[in-house]
Amino acid sequence: MTTGIQRVQIEYCTQCKWLPRAAWLAQELLTTFEAELTELALKPGTGGVFVVRVNDEVVWDRREQGFPEPTAVKRLVRDRVAPGKSLGHSDR
Repeated sequence: MTTGIQRVQIEYCTQCKWLPRAAWLAQELLTTFEAELTELALKPGTGGVFVVRVNDEVVWDRREQGFPEPTAVKRLVRDRVAPGKSLGHSDR
């Protein structure tokens, strides 16, 4: 396991009412990585933003990739905070 602070940030558009989507994704990530993450933040934004960052690195941007499936984001987060961790059925 990687040591130190493992922080995920989900920035979402308040104008678009994407808080429920961001909160749901946050719940999925916290459930999967409860032992690996030290922080998960929801950051209100505007202008259609929906961006997922791991330790300040953008791993998903809706403008380039569309809305993420939780499995895709879990893989990206896992690769950065817990390489080698099995995601169970999500890895298939």
